[in-house]
Amino acid sequence: MRHIPRKRFGQNFLVDSQVVANIVYAINPQKNDRLVEIGPGLGALTRPLLQLLDHLYVVELDRDIVERLDREYPKDKLTIYSADALKFDFFALGPDLRVIGNLPYNISTPILFHLSKFAANIRDMHFMLQKEVVDRMVALPSSHDYGRLSVMLQYRFEMEQIFVVPPASFQPAPKVESAIVRMFPLRQPTHIAKNEESFAHVVSSAFSQRRKTLRNSLSGILSPVDFTAINIDPGLRAENLSVAQFVAIANHLDGIRSVIPSPFQ
Repeated sequence: MRHIPRKRFGQNFLVDSQVVANIVYAINPQKNDRLVEIGPGLGALTRPLLQLLDHLYVVELDRDIVERLDREYPKDKLTIYSADALKFDFFALGPDLRVIGNLPYNISTPILFHLSKFAANIRDMHFMLQKEVVDRMVALPSSHDYGRLSVMLQYRFEMEQIFVVPPASFQPAPKVESAIVRMFPLRQPTHIAKNEESFAHVVSSAFSQRRKTLRNSLSGILSPVDFTAINIDPGLRAENLSVAQFVAIANHLDGIRSVIPSPFQ
């Protein structure tokens, strides 16, 4: 039975066999890996992965696809979770997870932030995303693509873009290029925020007015004295700061919260 892609689920199904082979090669699955696929769709990756793995876990929201998968694959090889990946408890799958997927472009960023919560149980992740998103994820400070997404994900992950996938590799073809990104959770981060909510708030505030200097974008958070204390030039913009500098700002604020009212309450 032919499945009609649903716009509300952001479905673009991978149909290029060479791209599929390249992705599987990049993942390099071993038969005992605890691998979970988000949004298996019509099984472009599911089929070759099941030939290499003892067992595969998948998370799929579309009930029609869930029924199709249930019919096509034996339960001793495939465990299907009919669920929204944005709400799924990945801790339930145990430790040392390898997470993969062709993520819907319309919700890719929320899924990445959701998965960040489970980094302690994840070995690595490989995703197909809009190339523009991947460019932002791996961007360096002072570059055009560097922003909130870059900082928040680089705080938790080491990431690299592996290769680009053209629109013609999908059905229906999206209007943009895609890319494969590899992500490794940082087991021993060099810089740790004492309060991650404070860290997230600082990053969000700084980039909310990214063309303004920090003196203006963080005026309600940092005073001239604070900038001097953490040795950061208030004439810089958010895009010029490293992850470590954002952490330094958050930790400085955390240290003075008992002295002045907190901007995070």
